[in-house]
Amino acid sequence: MFSRLALRPALQCRVLQPSSVRSTTTASAGKESDERDLVNFPRPERLENPGKVRLGFLPDEWFQFFYKKTGVTGPYVFGTGLITYLCSKEIYVMEHEFYSGISLLIMIVYGVKKFGPTIAAYLDKEIDAVEADYNSTRENAKKSLADAIEDEKKEQWRAEGQAMLFEAKKENVGLQLEAAYRERIMTVFSQVKRRLDYQVERENIMRRLSQKNMVSWVVDGVMKSITPQQEKESLQKCILDLKSLAAKA
Repeated sequence: MFSRLALRPALQCRVLQPSSVRSTTTASAGKESDERDLVNFPRPERLENPGKVRLGFLPDEWFQFFYKKTGVTGPYVFGTGLITYLCSKEIYVMEHEFYSGISLLIMIVYGVKKFGPTIAAYLDKEIDAVEADYNSTRENAKKSLADAIEDEKKEQWRAEGQAMLFEAKKENVGLQLEAAYRERIMTVFSQVKRRLDYQVERENIMRRLSQKNMVSWVVDGVMKSITPQQEKESLQKCILDLKSLAAKA
């Protein structure tokens, strides 16, 4: 009965005691993946402080194990009875090495109390440095991967720009082909027109030459058919006509 009453404050103190562990992962920093099995494979946690002990070296878990069976006084009675049994039956003989061990234990306790905090602070700094190194390596890897993703997005954007550039080049080539086609059509048109103009000019020249030759032939024929007497009479008649016109004027 008394052991249960003594156990209740101890359990309350244990419940109110803050946890002395810290996680070495960044699970709380972001959303956990749905594919990760945290039940069977939980994330490892590193103890920041050592576990709770009693009498300086006995783990508290041993006492908690006895509490369920014997109550609060059980571990102490068991330890005292065990030591008394070992010493009374001379199973553990207290020879000169035992007292040397006590002296050595006192020195160790003094060294731990004297130099323990300094060494612990130094080791904590070393652990923090190693952890910071690991975290920096991870952050650098994340940063390099993020940069690689950004570079890939830029390359995709450039590829899309290249597709637009190819379309523009295709349109330019199409315009150049259209211009070359129209230029060749214009060349064909000018060449055909030049040849047709040549044929028209040739026909005109042939017609003029024919007319000229025909007129010359008719004039020559007429001139050959007119006698000198007829020419003289015609000339005189023309002179008379001119004189009559001049008299009327």
